[in-house]
Amino acid sequence: MKLGKYIGCSNAARKLEKADLVLKNAKIVNVFTDRVEEGNVAIKNGMIVGIGDFEGEEEIDLDGKYLTSGFINAHLHLESTMVNPQFLIAEAAKHGTTTFIVDPHEAANVSGTDGIDYLLDQTKYSPAHVYVMMASCVPSTSIDDNGFTLTAKEMEPYLKNRRVLGLGEVMDCYAVMNGDPVMNEKLEAFDGKVKDGHAPNLTDEELAAYVIAGITTDHEGTSYDYIMKERAMGMTCHIREGSAARNLEAIVKGIVENNTNTEGFCFCTDDKHIEDIVREGEIDHNVRKAVSMGISPIAAVKMATIQPARCYGLRRTGAVAPGYDADLVVWDSLKDFNAQMVFYNGKRIDSMLKVKPLPCPQHLMDTVHLGPIDPEKLKIKLDGQPFPVIRMIPGEIITNREDLILPGNEYFEPDGTIDKIAVFERHRATGKTGVGAIKGFGLKGGAIASSVSHDSHNIIVIGDNDADIITAVRELERCHGGLTIVENGSVFETVELPIMGLISDRSNSYVTKKVRKMTTKAHKMGVPKDMEPFITLSFMALPVIPSIRCTPRGVYSVNEGKFLRP
Repeated sequence: MKLGKYIGCSNAARKLEKADLVLKNAKIVNVFTDRVEEGNVAIKNGMIVGIGDFEGEEEIDLDGKYLTSGFINAHLHLESTMVNPQFLIAEAAKHGTTTFIVDPHEAANVSGTDGIDYLLDQTKYSPAHVYVMMASCVPSTSIDDNGFTLTAKEMEPYLKNRRVLGLGEVMDCYAVMNGDPVMNEKLEAFDGKVKDGHAPNLTDEELAAYVIAGITTDHEGTSYDYIMKERAMGMTCHIREGSAARNLEAIVKGIVENNTNTEGFCFCTDDKHIEDIVREGEIDHNVRKAVSMGISPIAAVKMATIQPARCYGLRRTGAVAPGYDADLVVWDSLKDFNAQMVFYNGKRIDSMLKVKPLPCPQHLMDTVHLGPIDPEKLKIKLDGQPFPVIRMIPGEIITNREDLILPGNEYFEPDGTIDKIAVFERHRATGKTGVGAIKGFGLKGGAIASSVSHDSHNIIVIGDNDADIITAVRELERCHGGLTIVENGSVFETVELPIMGLISDRSNSYVTKKVRKMTTKAHKMGVPKDMEPFITLSFMALPVIPSIRCTPRGVYSVNEGKFLRP
């Protein structure tokens, strides 16, 4: 803090001068005493300076409404919202989120440090605290075909950036456990800083080896039993509720049933479309749902404020108390959690929501480079033997493996129960094409494709016939990336994502309207109603989440660490 700002705050705290703003007659959620306390909150120079009887240049009577610190999203990928970060922050702010812990590894996997710089630049002057965890696994594994390789040396300049808090989710667990030199160099570069984890379904011994490397958080827990194993080793667990991965219910149910202490938990969205944020909320949705399941409102507020602040070393964030940033939310109740007013740096955000995205460098809008598409590569010749099929799980991004005899005569022919999945390399025009079979998507009469395909972001497509699969891929090539649905030979609708094939250059409303229309269509074409089609599809190529995936090199067993079919 600059000395002048400190003196002004000190004077206001001692009532030697007026506060800039006083929020009067508030019911304050005190995260230190676990009590709701009535009082007035004085603010000077963007900081809370006192609670009590204060005079302000401006005074707002809250008339007994509840006041908390602004919510913190403990882990998210801005790119997964599909809109410019400024649009996302403006929308999330309406729901009471004022701090974001961002992992830019989607942009980094496509465009390297240029992608990271794009996100940093776009969020530099946003009405929120936007911090970055440096992308650790670019590519996520050695078998990936992505657009860039990020080394420890290339990360080093970012260590000087005050907005870079630590190392982003370390996805290659086995590189950590096996002491891979490249991974070790990254871990050592961020020694003394927070290191986020990505540790799905590890054994006790593997998890111990992973934690020994200094990794302190994880957001991949999908069950209460697993997340408690992580807590027993001291990890902070981020309870995820995104568009495809909805893990909150299973975890919170266990917490409530076992009367578990919630101090080691935070909330995050990880990957959530803007359409879902507009419809149901951001971290406020996590809090609301947790409270409805039996978590005490104060405990839920702490999981959304002071606990993630402490996890990431944010000394002045997360509480309504003197010395803390005046990032505040006025709520109607501690049940419904509808934000009435939101303040950032002591000013109401609604007067600051003028979204003006910065120009995007042209080379970031030309990242889809497909090689020749050979229809023969899409064929799976039947040999009478069981085929390793990807089995999707609604509400999860993990998959199961089922070895099945595929339908068809000489070649696999999707039958409405088992569809075809294909992944096309799109960064270096190599022509690599991996093809497999997938169960649980249920698509009939067409194809759905996306250039958002974690984490290498090649073009991934599921369809029930090769012609529509090729049409969908060509459509995404035409618009430089996006999401598309093809039905019976014709493009039904496309959301263009020309910025790195990940982000739209259009508004929230444009993207939201199209995604809603396409989601409804996908469900009409057979995708289960309880499955978000596009984000779920995007994870089917990620070879660090169990148990089976499809990449441009073929069908891959994550559990066995080997390709099952070329």
